[in-house]
Parts: sequence; C-alpha cells; structure tokens
Amino acid sequence: MQVLLRDDVAGLGRRGEVVEVAAGYARNFLLPTGVALRATDTMASQAASMRRSRDLRDARTRDAALVQKAALESSRVTITARAGATGRLFGSVTEADVAAALRVATGVAVERSAVHMAEHLKEVGPAEVTVSLFGDVVATVGVEVVAAS
Repeated sequence: MQVLLRDDVAGLGRRGEVVEVAAGYARNFLLPTGVALRATDTMASQAASMRRSRDLRDARTRDAALVQKAALESSRVTITARAGATGRLFGSVTEADVAAALRVATGVAVERSAVHMAEHLKEVGPAEVTVSLFGDVVATVGVEVVAAS
C-alpha cells in the first residue's frame, strides 16, 4: 500500500514522500495516528508542497545550527568538579554536565543527547567534545575540567 507521509518516520521516510508499506502497518499505525495519508494520484501537488515546506524548514534550521557552531567553537568551557590530589575526579563529568556548562557559558541550549564523548571525563585537564547540532553540522568544543577548591 502506498502512503503519503505527513511527518518524518524513522526508518521509513521523510515528510512529503510517498512510500510503499505493508497494508497492516498502514491500517493499524500510520493512518490512525495521522502520520500518513493513503496515497492517490491527485496527491502529487500536496506531496510537493510538503517537501517544499520541509526543505525550507531544514534550510532555516541548518543556518541556525551553523551560527550556533561558530559560537560553540569560539568558546572554551570550564567545568569545576571535585577531585583528589592526583587529579582524578570523584565521579565523572557527563554529557549532561557539558550541556549545562555550554548553556551557561555560551547561551546556546543543546540537548544532552547531542553531546558526544568517547567516555566520561574522569580527570582534571583539557578535553575535546563534539556536539551534533543538525544533520552533518557538528561542533568541536574545548572543555577544561578544573578541581574545585
């Protein structure tokens, strides 16, 4: 069965695309939840309109993400944490800690899930953290972990 997607569906397609799905999936999930409409021959203009609005929204979001990337990469974030005499932290600095520090330092609100680290920071010192802002727009942020005095 062919359906026109009204919203982005992970693993299936993006808004405005006509996709082929199993009849049961369309009947039991996509159509009742309003995520899709049954595709007909007359829906070509509606699908094109949805794709245009999606592309415009994505372009605006990408431009905003590029501005945020410039703001994030030009700043260095300092995070204070309790540490022992050897510089080892009592605990660790997590993605949520970095996201909160970025919000305070730069004013850019990023979700915890957008912050990517190889592993949590467990020692005092500098580190590099990546932040996914939109699609392929990724900022690399310098983070300095200092011991609380």
